[in-house]
Amino acid sequence: MKISNNWLEQFIKTDISLDLKSEILTDLGLEVEGISDFEPIKGGLKGIVIGKVIECRQHPNADKLKLTLLNIGNSEPIQVVCGAPNVRKGINVAVALVGSKLYDLNEIEYLIKKSKIRGEYSYGMICSEMELNIGNSHDGIIELEDSLLPGTLFSSFFDIQTDNVIEIGLTPNRADAMSHMGVARDLRASLIQKNIEFNWNTPSTDKFVINNNSRVIVVNVKDKIRLKKYFGITISNVSISNSNNTIINRLKAIGIKPKNNIVDITNYVLHELGQPIHAFDADKISGEINVRTLDEGTIFKALDGNEIKLSSEDLMICDDSKPLCLAGIIGGINSGIDSSTKNIFLESANFDPISIRKSAKRHNINTDSSFRFERGFDPEIGIYALKRAASMIQEFSGGDISSNIQEYSVPIEKKSNIFLNLKKIKQIIGHEIHEDILIKILNSLEIEIVSVVEDGFSMKVPSYRVDVIRECDVIEEILRVYGFSNIKPKTKLKTIYPIYKNKNKNKLHQVISDLLINHGFYEVINNPLINPKHSKLSSELNSISKIRLLNPLGPELSELRSSLLFSILEVISFNVKRQQKKIKIFENGTIYSSDNNNYLEEKSLAIAITGNTHSDTWNSKAVKSDFFNLKGIVDLILKRINIYDWNENNIINDYFTEGLTYYKNEKKIVSFGLITKTISDKFSIDLDVLYAEFNINFIIENSFEKDFKLNEISRFPSSKRDFSLLLDKNIPYNLIEKLAFEVESKILEKIELFDVFEGNTIPDGKKSYGVSFYFTSINKTLTDKNIDKVMNKLKNKFSLSLNAELR
Repeated sequence: MKISNNWLEQFIKTDISLDLKSEILTDLGLEVEGISDFEPIKGGLKGIVIGKVIECRQHPNADKLKLTLLNIGNSEPIQVVCGAPNVRKGINVAVALVGSKLYDLNEIEYLIKKSKIRGEYSYGMICSEMELNIGNSHDGIIELEDSLLPGTLFSSFFDIQTDNVIEIGLTPNRADAMSHMGVARDLRASLIQKNIEFNWNTPSTDKFVINNNSRVIVVNVKDKIRLKKYFGITISNVSISNSNNTIINRLKAIGIKPKNNIVDITNYVLHELGQPIHAFDADKISGEINVRTLDEGTIFKALDGNEIKLSSEDLMICDDSKPLCLAGIIGGINSGIDSSTKNIFLESANFDPISIRKSAKRHNINTDSSFRFERGFDPEIGIYALKRAASMIQEFSGGDISSNIQEYSVPIEKKSNIFLNLKKIKQIIGHEIHEDILIKILNSLEIEIVSVVEDGFSMKVPSYRVDVIRECDVIEEILRVYGFSNIKPKTKLKTIYPIYKNKNKNKLHQVISDLLINHGFYEVINNPLINPKHSKLSSELNSISKIRLLNPLGPELSELRSSLLFSILEVISFNVKRQQKKIKIFENGTIYSSDNNNYLEEKSLAIAITGNTHSDTWNSKAVKSDFFNLKGIVDLILKRINIYDWNENNIINDYFTEGLTYYKNEKKIVSFGLITKTISDKFSIDLDVLYAEFNINFIIENSFEKDFKLNEISRFPSSKRDFSLLLDKNIPYNLIEKLAFEVESKILEKIELFDVFEGNTIPDGKKSYGVSFYFTSINKTLTDKNIDKVMNKLKNKFSLSLNAELR
């Protein structure tokens, strides 16, 4: 739920900071999930000043342009080129200075720069209403009052009302807090408890006056089960227009799109007081208002244009001939307010929550009104909210209140008084709260103390607290205002709060495992004991000091593994022998070694791929997994745990036919590649085995080393250019990437290798790389000129640094 801070301060004005206010609301159970700034006009008109045209003459090189000199309050005037038909000497105008930013209707940013237009310099821009996003006129520039001083900020003249929007995670039981007044009431209770000064104000309905009874629309309630209260009133001769800035800005701040002054006021009162209000076009009502159900299958066309097939259980607001509204949920298209409306019927009701909830779920319609009706709210606020809405409509759209309030009301069962036992409070809270403080808290919550006895209080709970019906509910209210943090733990109570660290092996295991599983890998868990014969298959692995068991179960399980490789190969061999040849597995395990009689344990991660990326199908052939499939997974893992900027070298050892090792800070991160046939044959594996083993100890220390950054997705299309580069065989592709981003990092989005070619047409010692370059700007659509400039720089860089040639 969104709450406007400006709106909240209409009810409760205090000097406390917004951060403290948010902290108090969270402590009260109205958890603040975030705070955002709201600007009714994007950019807040920063850099826009009032200027006076002191000279205006024809542009020497353009018939439709003028050269103007503007006094903007500085010692020297500025020259601005303007094409507006109404620009002339002596008028005050709105000027966007160099460096200011304007935004179009889609909030796309445009930076005002010094420019040269048809040979003449322009040091700003004279603006129209549309260019400043303050109106729809673009026929000419804005003409301002002559009395305004040049150099005055346009935002001060235009009265920009900025706001802070508080996002509250509201629990379903707090129906009383589904409005600005409800949140303000809770805040007031806490400020009273904390002895913080504030001013309290609620909207007045003193100006509500019934002008005449010339247009009475009678209300007939035919379904008395699904309706508790219904109030209606007629207002004649209203004028439909846009709402004033305050209403528009407050609605926009909480995410509601303004429509017109009547509809906006109904939405305004809904979010101000929590009571849904609905306005009907009175001229579209035939006869009387009938609150009833209709036959099963009756078609009702809603305001959004959708046709709804009604159930006989749906409560409807109808006239004598047709349905007007699905009660408490959505209005009908045949009774809505539009630009031609002159007379309105205003409704304030309290419907049965269960009935509204069933209808809303039945038709899958969720509205602000149904949200409140489903949960129930103050049954006694209906007339007050109706008067508030009617008074605002008269103030902002004119008209006369032309009927008495049409009222239907079922006697609501009064809440029984609740007795609060003082001993019960201490028993449940575990803390003694002084009686004076209890009374102060109860009074701040508008809970009336009816009587006081030695054991406790008898209390009457206000009608708007529909969720407070038991003694324990009152104790909860007391505790949240008193403050959970003020309940001191007992000295004998011992609670262990584990310290959470982002860099730990369990967190790392979870993150990497989730990633690999999502990419089709299966996790395996192997016995750390292996056959010593396996280590002898690699002289490099065999050179690691081993740990051997003194009393092994057998020779095949007599040595602790110094690499995960052989455990993984045994799993692959087991599956291959059973016709499972498409294998993607990983293991988080421990490897062991000894050093000067010291036993060492290290965590390691191994991943392996064999077989095809996918099986043969009727319309596609299987593709064999290759080194680059493995490399892609390795790179993905490192980027997922926020490790970047590694160096890579070719592997030189006796268990990889080909592969790479990634280093960072001269320490190995991971080695990966294709296992030699000599080793895979020993395990009876007739497939290529792609294998990677990570140094987890290094990764734990260096993972998540940088903060994550969220970048805006560009609204503009990307462009692609290709190079076919002829260069020496020993030059790796990653060097091309590195040099390219050194040349351009702002608009160069990514680089892809799409072809590697060596053959008869290529000179000896050379190879050809086909490379694609992708360009994107966050601010504009890139032109060929922009991209050609970068491509020329890339060409020169590759030529100088790599002795590369374009094919």
